Amino acid sequence: MSVFGGEGQSQGQFQKSLNKVFIFYGVGFAAFVIVLAILEQMGMPKEYIGYAFLAATVLLYGGIGVMSRTNDAAEYYVAGRRVPAMYNGMATGSDWMSAASFIGMAGTLYLTGYGGLAFILGWTGGYCLVALFLAPYLRKFGQFTIPDFLGARYGGNMARLIGVFAAILVSFVYVVAQIFGVGLITARLTGLSFDVGVYVGLAGILVCSFLGGMRAVTWTQVAQYLILIVAYMIPVVWLSVKHTSNPVPQVAYGYLLEKVTAKEEQLLKDPKELEVRGIFKARADAAAEKLKDVPAAMAADKEAATKKLEELKAANAPEADIKAATAAVAALPKDEAAAKAAYTAARTTNTARAAPPLRHAEPFPGKDDAARDVARKNFLALVFCLMIGTAALPHILMRFYTVPSVREARESVAWSLFFISLLYFTAPALAVLVKFDIYTLLVGTPMDQLPGWIARWNVVDPTLMAVADINKDGILQLAEIRLGGDIVVLATPEIGGLPFVISGLVAAGGLAAALSTADGLLLTIANALSHDLYYKVIDPNASANRRVAISKVILVFVALAAAYVASLRMADILFLVSAAFSFAAAAFFPALTLGIFWKRANKWGASLGMVAGLGISFYYMVKTHPWMYGLFHEGSLTPEILKANTWWDIAPISAGIFGVPVGFAVIIIVSLLTKAPDQEVQDMVENVRFPSFDGTTSQGSAAH
Repeated sequence: MSVFGGEGQSQGQFQKSLNKVFIFYGVGFAAFVIVLAILEQMGMPKEYIGYAFLAATVLLYGGIGVMSRTNDAAEYYVAGRRVPAMYNGMATGSDWMSAASFIGMAGTLYLTGYGGLAFILGWTGGYCLVALFLAPYLRKFGQFTIPDFLGARYGGNMARLIGVFAAILVSFVYVVAQIFGVGLITARLTGLSFDVGVYVGLAGILVCSFLGGMRAVTWTQVAQYLILIVAYMIPVVWLSVKHTSNPVPQVAYGYLLEKVTAKEEQLLKDPKELEVRGIFKARADAAAEKLKDVPAAMAADKEAATKKLEELKAANAPEADIKAATAAVAALPKDEAAAKAAYTAARTTNTARAAPPLRHAEPFPGKDDAARDVARKNFLALVFCLMIGTAALPHILMRFYTVPSVREARESVAWSLFFISLLYFTAPALAVLVKFDIYTLLVGTPMDQLPGWIARWNVVDPTLMAVADINKDGILQLAEIRLGGDIVVLATPEIGGLPFVISGLVAAGGLAAALSTADGLLLTIANALSHDLYYKVIDPNASANRRVAISKVILVFVALAAAYVASLRMADILFLVSAAFSFAAAAFFPALTLGIFWKRANKWGASLGMVAGLGISFYYMVKTHPWMYGLFHEGSLTPEILKANTWWDIAPISAGIFGVPVGFAVIIIVSLLTKAPDQEVQDMVENVRFPSFDGTTSQGSAAH
């Protein structure tokens, strides 16, 4: 039997065996990277290095999945409840540090400065809530899943089924974002198209979770954490040494932030920067004018584009110019609705690029006190939603069912915070280091001398990296750079001038982050359907083997559906992830906390509270987010409609701030107006609220 099973070993022996396995793994992976670095210096093509990283990591995770394969229900759903606290903390950290954390967080901090700290405060603070309010008590109950807890605590299947729906919604939205990240990274590693990269990366996700469920996912996530944290730290340390001679980026961060602030003041007044921003302002104004009479604007655009093409042909212009003009004619909007959407997008994009660069260290930027107050409210609202959402994410809470005891559930939360903080304390430093490099070394470079990484990323996705000589002076200005936050981390090695093998390592780290979270999310969806819906509701007599087999089949279909949605690129990673947090916060947190700490809460209160909280959050997002508005309404979300639909100036990313209090209020009011739970349930809650923390393995009265 594989060491990852641990059968026949005491808990101490099991942990010693794990220590040996992962030390050997760490040394082996380091040797692999060193060998690739040597081969690169000997002339190995970059494409081969990318394929080597992709193949090695996927095969590694697949190997762990094969060695951890199981059909045992307890092993498949909760890894046999024998995962040591330190390793569960590492697996939780990997499960937690998704594509949004690894790829998106530093990019968000780069683009938004101080405002991006809301993610660090919210996500980190959420683990304090997990430790204090949820993890040990859920472990005391001893269920397999969050809907399972809701069914046991509130009785019957109503709360369970609502929990199944909410868990699927939250996890599916979240996993789409992870698979989007997988496609982006795979495309960069291999040169494949984004759409193909999504499905190639999907194979790596399935091979981990399909065979061994939570047992395979746990040990894969430990391996993935080691890769992602090393990959994240190496280029940051290198940039820190390059710019400050200090190998501790968290210490060098403050010094460089002063330099960035001084450079920002120069760029705000630079004549060339002002010229470029003026051009964007003129383009935005032109788009606004076109929106006043769309049919006339369409006719004028068609006439101008056709005339230009005819002039080029008449003058025997270069073939490339004629092809570009032909493409411009073909790209003209076909109808009034398409033209209106194009003009609106042009107005929005050019208005954003005409704005002066954001001051990185300014707490709540705004043109006046009212705007700064709105920024402050949204910062605090986002922190709230991320904290509550973190404490209610089903795929994270499931991890605390895998430890041997209540005490180790608490210890594993502490380990999780430690492993997560290594990345979270580094992300702000990385954002400032990259910004300093771009501001001082890239801005002002002649257009014909730009580094090669710009062109390479432009091929992967032009919306993430593009430059254009807007004012035709042959020099790159900051306003001429279009940089998406999702590439800041992935491009850091190239920005810092490191060899491609480090770029491959960082991409492998990002892939590990996306895969680890995707594994946990897909498992959450599959388990909710196979265990909570099929076994608990449809066929209570189903054997363990049948339940596990059904979970595996569901997992494949859900993964394919998520990959298809991700390939459509319907919304950015940050919004998808944040939407998942608001949904989780509104749907689960009130029902979980009141279910643990208030024995009077009953099934009617919990069920209606989850529906009300989730419903109000979803409604607010539909009314205030452009992409979601477009799914349910004719036309686009104009600034006028947005202003009318917005409540207290809160952004859609923080919709959970309305759903959570509504959920609490409905649960409390409805529970008080309806029959109290049975005395047996109240006694069970009383027992769970005062658990014994003696380190023993306690399954609770509802344990499996």
